Amino acid sequence: MDDVTARHNEKMRKIKAARDRMMETKTEEKGLIMVHTGPGKGKSSSGFGMVMRCISHGIPAAVVQFIKGNWATGEKTFLRERFADEVRFFVSGEGFTWETQDRERDIAAAQNGWKIAKEQILDPDIQFVLLDEINIALRYDYLDIDEVVDFLLNEKPEMTHVVLTGRNAKPELIEAADLVTEMTLVKHPFKEGVKAQKGIEF
Repeated sequence: MDDVTARHNEKMRKIKAARDRMMETKTEEKGLIMVHTGPGKGKSSSGFGMVMRCISHGIPAAVVQFIKGNWATGEKTFLRERFADEVRFFVSGEGFTWETQDRERDIAAAQNGWKIAKEQILDPDIQFVLLDEINIALRYDYLDIDEVVDFLLNEKPEMTHVVLTGRNAKPELIEAADLVTEMTLVKHPFKEGVKAQKGIEF
């Protein structure tokens, strides 16, 4: 064994020992409140990636989609047609706010979505709930942020995971969450005139 390989192996041995010591201290399990926000792409995609993991592990899940309405997204078609027994999929909303141009209808749809969301979160048969684009409804005050945060902190079952996606997450939600990821926009083809495409944006 040459010196470079020997030094590398020793370095990796020390790193593994340190990681093993650290992992011994991570013993708690709990249902997490997770927020995916920021101007970059991938917030919903990450949430749906977690749904795929739940399916593979036999963890019953539910999705409540706010804002996107009847937009024909690939994830909605895929889950409803192929995994309807594993994942409940609800759509609340009639489209993006600039399309409906009816604040009262948007508020009513968001309120209905939140009602469904609470039912799914409280259902003992469900262990993971994705609230897709709920941050948009919160941003426009279609939902009361204090009510949402209070419910998540005080009524969500201890072992149920909840993911909330959408840009501009409110500070109260970020403070309440266990895990917050901010997607950063570095470059996007939309700015160069490239429209949203199947399999990439929806």
